[in-house]
Amino acid sequence: MPPKRVLITGGTGLIGSRLTELLLEKNYEVRYLSRSPGKVNNVEAFEWDVKKQTMDTSAIAGVTGIINLAGAGVADKRWNQDRKKLIMASRTRSTALLKDTLRDIPNQVKVVVSASGINYYGYDTGGVVKKEASRFGDDFLATVTKAWEAEADLIADLDIRVVKMRIGMVLSRDGGALDKMKMPIKYGLGAPLGSGDQYVSWVHIDDLCRMFIYAIENENISGAYNAVTPYPVTNKQLTKEIGKALGKPVFLPKVPAFALKLALGEMASMVLGGVRASPEKIMTEGFEFKYPGLKEALSDLFA
Repeated sequence: MPPKRVLITGGTGLIGSRLTELLLEKNYEVRYLSRSPGKVNNVEAFEWDVKKQTMDTSAIAGVTGIINLAGAGVADKRWNQDRKKLIMASRTRSTALLKDTLRDIPNQVKVVVSASGINYYGYDTGGVVKKEASRFGDDFLATVTKAWEAEADLIADLDIRVVKMRIGMVLSRDGGALDKMKMPIKYGLGAPLGSGDQYVSWVHIDDLCRMFIYAIENENISGAYNAVTPYPVTNKQLTKEIGKALGKPVFLPKVPAFALKLALGEMASMVLGGVRASPEKIMTEGFEFKYPGLKEALSDLFA
């Protein structure tokens, strides 16, 4: 039987909120770990403090599955040394706190599904298809993701099944990357970024959340998986398809790389580079996408 009591870290974020809805629809009992205990989205939240490495251990009572989404947003603020330290620590220390708690407190946890990212492979991998066994990159986010996954792997030493979801660009109607991209397009100001030829490995938020649930429910799922659609597109294609879905033409010249670097600093590498990741591994495990193609995904999200 699949676990029916699931604990989520980062449960109030973009992914966590939708994931909670889908879990509740499937009659799961959902709990959160949060800095603010109480009721959130009709879900009971238990307190934890990642900085102090403390948590209310009653949160894990009867829990058989944990979904770890905790981590400061990589695109929320311009990067400086303090922000980069926070991005790293919010992921590695939160995962370490889970690991230490599961090691020290008797529990029934059978599986931990931890978020990761396709930036594991580096900022710009050109058109080379990246599979889970591909080498990691050497830039900032690749270093963060590698360290994040290494902390998750330590949980497997506790005889707990560990799954790492390397997430691409998440398309959602409730915010995130799509919301930021559609605004200039909506007002006739849309344009490809940089060369426009960089690959975007994306996923509809519902497919991503279904993937997390699939990992929870299927004991054969373990290790790293690319959580992206089988049909990546270039930045230019993505921009034009969003324009078509909104009924707005995209005709402006490309935004030059130097302008993005001036505006965003080191963060510009996230949009100027691209990763062409393959989800073949999880598809081989039996997962089926509801929205594999960009047109059908945008049609649903803009409905």
